[in-house]
Amino acid sequence: MGINFDLADLQAFRAVVELGNFRKAAEAVSISQPALSRRIDKLESALGVALFERTTRSVSLTTVGRVFARSAEQLLDDLDVALLGIRDVSSSRLGHVTIACVPSVAYYFLPNLIATYHNRFPRIRVKLLDASANEVLGAVISGEADFGVSFMGSQEPEIEFKMLLQERFVAACRRDHPLAGKKRVTWNELYQHDYVSVDKTSGNRLLLDQALSTVAPRAPSVCETRHVTTMLGLVEAGLGVAAVPSMAMPGRDHPILTSVPLVEPVVKRRVGIVRRRGRPLTPAADAFHQMILEAKRGGATRSDD
Repeated sequence: MGINFDLADLQAFRAVVELGNFRKAAEAVSISQPALSRRIDKLESALGVALFERTTRSVSLTTVGRVFARSAEQLLDDLDVALLGIRDVSSSRLGHVTIACVPSVAYYFLPNLIATYHNRFPRIRVKLLDASANEVLGAVISGEADFGVSFMGSQEPEIEFKMLLQERFVAACRRDHPLAGKKRVTWNELYQHDYVSVDKTSGNRLLLDQALSTVAPRAPSVCETRHVTTMLGLVEAGLGVAAVPSMAMPGRDHPILTSVPLVEPVVKRRVGIVRRRGRPLTPAADAFHQMILEAKRGGATRSDD
């Protein structure tokens, strides 16, 4: 005896899981709310279990529903892959993609890519986890994120790292600061001025501490913060100078901030896509992954020599 449900029932189920609301799910699959409820009832009857716990205000998966959701998602993803080779289903595809990314990279080129992706796949939701490099790695390893974009992970055995670009660290300062007129600044010169830094939880701090182990001891920073973007705000306020990745700097027309290349030594960081080794991407995530690689080939990402 076969199980009596079909593809439309599974799509209705996934829409409710994705959106957490029967009305929104009905709109997403272009049917009435009563019709969607009937499809869910049919699916639950066929399986002989309750997939959702319903209240007047919310819908949540039961324990069995969470298990079934993973299987249904895999089944629909496999079907999606097959259909992509037959016809253009981009306008009707449902799904989601979660990307973990360090904030400086997220700010620089992901917004335009997300906009392009949304235009191509308007019904696929994108979730962006802007987090520290360590948190990006954790999200990728745990499966919370489909993949990440970061400068850490190339040494991790369970992580596959594909480099997108290389960028150097620069001295960020106000335009009225003594360093602003220089063509280049050594790290020792930088540390002769009041400076702000990222704290020890930052991946940038770890990278710099390793790269500058031979640089002369320096006085403590006047302030520590967790994120480069906050550090730039402190520089703009006149608290001091800072060493930041070049990508984090605002445009050259910024009225207050400017940057100067740092030398002796030149310190660079490699930014790339981090993926869990051996874990295939879903069709939705793979489409975004390919879009990033296309942007790299097309010159939308920059590399500092």
